[in-house]
Amino acid sequence: MDKDRLAGSAKQATGAVKEAAGKVMGDAKLKAEGASEKTAGKIQNAVGGAKDAVRDAVRKSDRA
Repeated sequence: MDKDRLAGSAKQATGAVKEAAGKVMGDAKLKAEGASEKTAGKIQNAVGGAKDAVRDAVRKSDRA
């Protein structure tokens, strides 16, 4: 598993907590910050997934 996938998942979780806290406390800035961080985490996770896919494809082609 690529380090970007791990970091992205952590960032998504942190963003979700911030977003929920912002909703509960009525803090629009915290809510927006959490949503932004959650989106950045999703993107980072996707990049890590793409790296994993490329790595797997290269390994399979090396075996052939």
